[in-house]
Amino acid sequence: MKKIIYYVAISIDGFIAGPNEDISGFTAAGEGVNKYLEDLKDFKTVIMGRKTYEFGYKYGLVPGQPAYPHMQHYIFSFGLQFENQSDQVHVCKLDIDIIKNLKQKSETDIYMCGGGKFAGWLLENELIDIVKIKLNPLILGDGIRLFGSSKKQYQLKLVESESFNDGLTINTYQVNY
Repeated sequence: MKKIIYYVAISIDGFIAGPNEDISGFTAAGEGVNKYLEDLKDFKTVIMGRKTYEFGYKYGLVPGQPAYPHMQHYIFSFGLQFENQSDQVHVCKLDIDIIKNLKQKSETDIYMCGGGKFAGWLLENELIDIVKIKLNPLILGDGIRLFGSSKKQYQLKLVESESFNDGLTINTYQVNY
């Protein structure tokens, strides 16, 4: 069974975006960002919530098209619809069985792309296997929390840590349920 890897940028104080979905302070170039982009090449499946997918519109994503051209996209939403939908883009209802089926049939581990609320739901249902944090050297003070409003508590095991000259540190944790 493949693993779900929540690979996400955060601030020192645990936010994946600031107020009004602001990500302007996050490191956008350098060794750490290059490592992240290289790591994305290993995934053939990406999952995300509706808000994360629609966030891409601000950066040129065309509705119904893949954000990552080499991946199959599974967007979890109850009402999202597209006029022109790529065959790489699948809109699914939020359902544990769909996620478990993806873990069984995916060719690679699954990239969980952002979305604190969706990540919180996955965590509460013990479906995230690895949390891979791109720790940015900034404090946001407020914004979108790493796991939304989830209050679950779990122990994590640090399995790898890499520091880069651009200020990023990428920490990889195994979630122990």
